This record gives sequence, structure tokens and C-alpha cells, in this order.
Amino acid sequence: MNYQPRIGFVSLGCPKALVDSERILTQLRAEGYGIAPTYPEADLVVVNTCGFIDAAVAESLDAIGEALAENGKVIVTGCLGAKGSVVRDLHPSVLAVTGPHACEEVMAAIHAHLPRPHDPFLDLLPPQGVKLTPRHYAYLKIAEGCNHRCTFCIIPRLRGDLVSRPVGEVLREAENLVRAGVRELLIVSQDTSAYGVDVRYRTGFWNGRPLKTHLTPLAAALGELGAWVRLHYVYPYPHVDELIPLMAEGRVLPYLDVPLQHASPRILKAMKRPANADGALARIWGWRKICPEMTLRSTFIVGFPGETDADFQQLLEFLEAVELDRVGCFTYSPVDGAAANALPDPVPEEVKQERQARLMVLQAEISARRLRRKVGQVLKVLVDAHDEEGRAIARSNADAPEIDGVVFIEDGAALPVGEFAEVRIVGADEHDLYAEVGGTQTPKRKPRRNGEVRVKDT
Repeated sequence: MNYQPRIGFVSLGCPKALVDSERILTQLRAEGYGIAPTYPEADLVVVNTCGFIDAAVAESLDAIGEALAENGKVIVTGCLGAKGSVVRDLHPSVLAVTGPHACEEVMAAIHAHLPRPHDPFLDLLPPQGVKLTPRHYAYLKIAEGCNHRCTFCIIPRLRGDLVSRPVGEVLREAENLVRAGVRELLIVSQDTSAYGVDVRYRTGFWNGRPLKTHLTPLAAALGELGAWVRLHYVYPYPHVDELIPLMAEGRVLPYLDVPLQHASPRILKAMKRPANADGALARIWGWRKICPEMTLRSTFIVGFPGETDADFQQLLEFLEAVELDRVGCFTYSPVDGAAANALPDPVPEEVKQERQARLMVLQAEISARRLRRKVGQVLKVLVDAHDEEGRAIARSNADAPEIDGVVFIEDGAALPVGEFAEVRIVGADEHDLYAEVGGTQTPKRKPRRNGEVRVKDT
């Protein structure tokens, strides 16, 4: 029997990087490589890095160092690879360094240092490719790069300008995922609303059917596949209004992840953001009128250079007025190469932390208020896991995996993971819901886990 070379793989960073990792792993399996679970078992290790903020850079460099120490043969890819000589300056012995979304370059480096097997077993490759998420949900990346030039961000420098995937290719991948048992498709890109702008919304084809390379027809087509469709990173461009009727009709989930970042016009201008708070508030009220059950998530930055007490107060007043369901809040962190680094009047670190804490206290009150309204309702949920107490841990259509809350189902031990169920909501706290399959008694409350994710997201 011929020896099968094995690759170790470390994947860091955001869902877009995760999709890159999945594509590389899929290609590796297609060519007959094995995947090693530990460094000693691998003939070579690939590290897919993140380079967005300083903490992510440090984590990526540490991961590369660990792989070199444990294995010795390491290929680096991802966003950190696009930041000049950062990797080679600290780790000169790496075999190769590439930037993000560079599957072909990674494979070429692997071929150079670990030649591909002579006879790949293509029939062993699942149609959905190799996934790092649970079997029942998957991230579907529809575009790469970004055309915006936000002053706090270096994503365009790392990943380039917007490049939309062909609409037929996206839908074929979605079909394969659903056939393989995926119950939820999480649509991601750096700027999901801009899908198709770079190709002037040209017409593509899916199963012989003409379809524009545009978010609205793409979302409608995805909604025909029978899975939940959840939209992330949606800038509030005018055509986003076209998605709301699809949500009201149940064709895609009534959930929008809209990165608003701030509410002060002065700070938004300094950030070079394509939105304003007054316009966003009016749009959101209009959306909720059409689709009252809509869930809205957003992220905000506090402590941006020049942010005054008045700017921050305006952000708090906006949150009170708009009542977003889920909010992530981050303190401004200088990113190497970002234009915002040169702005005057930096905010002291202790002020940033105090503002973040105040915002999250306010948002926790808003979140608890909105979640209490769901007590007594019957909701459709997707079961993710079971805990040690025998409860099912599930998510409603208002909950994206990893970043939002969950639904604890007290009598859910028999509910299968990866399948839908209907439950009655019998309790709520600031983050999560509590439910029972058939009963109505008050559930036991399990204390929340302490951790950074829950501090930042409600």
C-alpha cells in the first residue's frame, strides 16, 4: 500500500478565513492527502493566520512558532501573510508565506515540499468538501475583499478590492451543502451588500436559469433550498430594503447583521463610514414595520480617536432609540497601517474601557427587555448540542452560532443534534432563552459562563 502524506492544519481568524481553510482542506483531500490531528503525525503543517488587530497578529505568530517547534515544516497563509515580512522576520525557517484566499499558492507550496500522492481517491471526498463547522450549519462566502476605505481597517490592503463569486458557483456550493445535511447557511463576505458591484450585476446561470449577480436574487434563490439562510455583514445600502419582504415571507431568516460602528455623524465621518445614525434609525423602523419579528445585530467601536463625551452620549441615545437585539462593542485598537492611527486626540485606555462597560450595561437591559417578549411563544429552533445536565442547547432564528445567545431546552435530551424542533419559551435572561418541548413550568437557571465573548456580545 502506498504511503499517504499527511497535512496538519491550524485555522485562525474570522468566518471568511474559515472558508479559505475549508477550501484548502477540500483540495488536499481531493488530491489524496491525509489530514493529521497532531503535529507529530503530520509531514507538514499549514497555518492560516489572522492579521487584523495586534492581538490576532500575536496569536498567529505564536501558532506559527508552536508549529515550527513541534513539527519543523510549516507553510503560512492568511491575512498575516499579506503584511510584508512580519512572518519571516520572526520565523525565517517557514517554508512559504502567502496572503489570504490563496488556495492555489498554498497547494503549489505543498506540492513543492510534499509531493502529491500518485493516485488520489476522489470518491472519498464528500460533495460539500471538508468542513470545520458542525455538520448541520456552514458558512458560505459569496465575495472576497472590500471597496471601502474605513480609516480603522486594513482589510482591503490584506484581501484586496471586492471580487464577487459567480452566482451559479455560489448556488451550486449551497446545493451541495444542503444535500449533505446542512440545515443553516450563514452568508458571509467582507461587504455582503456589495455582492455583484464589481461585475456590474452581470447575469449568471444556475441550473439553466438566468440570475443576476446581486444580493436580492441570490438570497431569494438560496431561500428555495429548504435551509435557514442567515445574512451577515450587510451594509445598509438602499437595495437592502428589497430583502425585508423576503424575510417577512419566510424565504430567508428575519435576521440582519449590520455593522453600524457608531452613531455620531462626526465620528462616522472620521471613520469614513457609508452611513449615518439618523438614516439608519429611519431605515430600521421601516424594516420592522414590514417584518416585526426581525432580529438586528450590530457592532460598535468606542474610544475612536477624537470621540468626546458628547459623541459617546449620542451613541447611547441611539441604542436606546433603536433597541437592537444583539450588540458587540469593541474598544478602538490601533492597527498597523490603518489611517486612523494618524488622527488627533487619542482616547485614554481607561476611558475606552469605561465607555465599553457603560454601553454593554445599557445593551444588556435592552436585550433582556426584548427577550422577555418571547416568553410564552412557540419557536422553531435548531439543536446544536446537549449539555452535561441533559438539556438540549439550540438556537432560534434570532441566534447566529458562536456570537449570539442560545435556547436551553430543559426536557430536550431526546432531541437530535442538527435537526429542527418546536419549543415553548418559558424564561429569559439578558442573553439566552429557556424552553421546554411540552411543559410550561419555570426552568432551572444555569449561571452564565464568564468570558470575553459574553462581555462583548449580547
